Amino acid sequence: MIYACAIAYFNFLCVTTVLTVPLSSNSAEDWGYVNIRQDAYTFWWLYSAEDVEKSLSLPLVLWLQGGPGASSTGFGNFMEIGPLDSNLNPRQNTWVKISNLLFVDNPVGAGFSYVTNPDAYTRNVTQIAEDLYIFLKYFFSKKPEFSTVPFYITCESYGGKMTSAFGVRLLEGIKNKDINCNFKGVALGDSWISPVDSVMTWGPYLYQYNLLDEKDLQTVMDISNKTAQAVLDNNFSLATDLWSETEEVISSLTDNVNVYNVLQHNAPELLTKSNSNKFYNRYFAVYYQDNLSDLMNGAIRKKLRVIPDSVTWGGQSNDVFKYQSEDFMKPVIKAVDILISSGIKVVVYQGQLDMICDTPGAELWIKKLQWNKLESFLNQKRIPLYVKEKGSDTQGFLKKLDNFSLYYIMNAGHMVPTDNSEMALEMLQQILNDDN
Repeated sequence: MIYACAIAYFNFLCVTTVLTVPLSSNSAEDWGYVNIRQDAYTFWWLYSAEDVEKSLSLPLVLWLQGGPGASSTGFGNFMEIGPLDSNLNPRQNTWVKISNLLFVDNPVGAGFSYVTNPDAYTRNVTQIAEDLYIFLKYFFSKKPEFSTVPFYITCESYGGKMTSAFGVRLLEGIKNKDINCNFKGVALGDSWISPVDSVMTWGPYLYQYNLLDEKDLQTVMDISNKTAQAVLDNNFSLATDLWSETEEVISSLTDNVNVYNVLQHNAPELLTKSNSNKFYNRYFAVYYQDNLSDLMNGAIRKKLRVIPDSVTWGGQSNDVFKYQSEDFMKPVIKAVDILISSGIKVVVYQGQLDMICDTPGAELWIKKLQWNKLESFLNQKRIPLYVKEKGSDTQGFLKKLDNFSLYYIMNAGHMVPTDNSEMALEMLQQILNDDN
């Protein structure tokens, strides 16, 4: 059944949604659009936990993709953690085994979300956070049964920057009693929290993997230092350009190493035929692979029955980044500090083989936190982690103190749930069970 509905306190908010039988998933589903503000339409997709009868006793987990401009309902859903993979087969380690799972195409323009006027694109992470907050108010008004279950925001890459800002906005709304939400924590996966710390560690990280010699390392450091200087000068537009140049230099010196997994080179998904634009291919093709685009614009579009004829999945993703580029290199460390000090659970998880948001960069920005227990945290001993499927083969390490945790995930690059799905699910289980 297709129906439209409006929410009284959002007199400008109009939603079209569908309830139907899923393609081949055990989860109940719901999805739709929110006219989040003038000319801006956000698409969302909810899966209940596999055990539908127990779903309301399990947490609600929101997943935010990176980019900015990548699709949560597409890539995160079918390539990482949703109930079905991109071949529409059941995923063994889907996160709906232990939680209700909510995907949002965010910012507007990502995935099936869209704008009807370029002025409606977001320009900074504050605007993104406000859009997400308005969406969540709508969601809980439509599904009040989820407003009391434990709520977690999980993410990847630039999604970590968005999650940090959104988490702060959500805490503000809860404090002001503007929203009813049982906000428990965030999990920041391979996140773009302090871009300059990532850029400045790329060279040494690649050098340790024999992907650069000393001469090449110096070349990378020269352009990295220029990027860092632009950030210091608050010239963030130039910093974004220099960040891109740094990656181009790395690509030329490493035989096009896959920045999402440094054990790979000339990765086919980074050379998609769907867009000849060099910039697009480097930063978005991994999220908009041809087979996934075919699925989303084909079988999934037919299933959903709410996508406007003028909207193509991923059709506005490049513009999303363009309008966000001035804000791209700005850090959000202060937002993470606020989240920690609030007492909610803050988890950082890092894939061992990721360059773009590498672990050395994460350790650098963590040391910049103003948390009064930071020194004690840094001195904590790491705990080895295992999963049943891999026996005694170590799959990760955990460093934890109070409400802050850092997971080091082995055998994984930027997309941790794709590369090490067993450990990713085990990590989520630990996060959700720790205080529930």
